[in-house]
Amino acid sequence: LVQDPADTPLQERLDRLALLLGKVGIFMASLTFLAALFRWIGTSAQSGQWDGTQVLTALINSIAIVVVALPEGLPLAITLSLAFAMKKLIKDNNLVRVLSACETMGSATQLNADKTGTLTQNRMTVVEAYLG
Repeated sequence: LVQDPADTPLQERLDRLALLLGKVGIFMASLTFLAALFRWIGTSAQSGQWDGTQVLTALINSIAIVVVALPEGLPLAITLSLAFAMKKLIKDNNLVRVLSACETMGSATQLNADKTGTLTQNRMTVVEAYLG
């Protein structure tokens, strides 16, 4: 049974950003199309010539706005920045096996290590307790 790994916080934020950019792009494309459509209606009513190619041009421009709104290079830029962070951690003698670990190490506020210096499993347990 193979389970997909959970999304990292960075991936979740990037997904939210992409969704927000998509919604804003669609909204702006709709506004652009409506403005061009109203302009076409106004100029066509004054001149008496109803040329449908202007509506097609407005539709193509609106689709282009939606396509341009989503940055295609963003995942590549994030991957490259994580790779450079991985190189920096390796220079500091920190072994990094998974690229997303660089993100986790960058947002860590506290590190727990055992007496040999290896990192724990992120679960702290009480082994012995003394009262008094």
